[in-house]
Amino acid sequence: MILYLDTSALIKRYITESGSDDVQAWLSNAEPASTSIITRAEMGAAITKAIRMNWLTAEQGQTTLKWFRSEWESFGRLPINEATVQRADALTCQHNLRGYDAVHLACALTHRDGLGIALKFATYDRGLWQAAKDEGLQVLPEAQP
Repeated sequence: MILYLDTSALIKRYITESGSDDVQAWLSNAEPASTSIITRAEMGAAITKAIRMNWLTAEQGQTTLKWFRSEWESFGRLPINEATVQRADALTCQHNLRGYDAVHLACALTHRDGLGIALKFATYDRGLWQAAKDEGLQVLPEAQP
């Protein structure tokens, strides 16, 4: 399976929460697993937020961040260019998405178009899940989060 993960899905690999087992299973069956290059900054922000909210201790957060960074190169990292941003701009208006959510969707759609085959789009954001489905992507989880 060709898999694209947004940050709301990928974070579940590194912080155990509802959906983490599903994400682990999807990653074990993915060849390859891809994401946008913005995910790196979003993951750092998500892990830092987990520390701020006391979901992780500072030590756990640093360990989690090191783990994520050590695996970063193993993911297909999709670039963002003017065409991607232009597509994301249109998607924000069409689906009422936040900016980075639209960038994730634009990256996945561009990746699918370039491959010429279906891919699975993993997200735990309800609005993004629906937008991806409306754009014809196969979405994970199969039921809206």
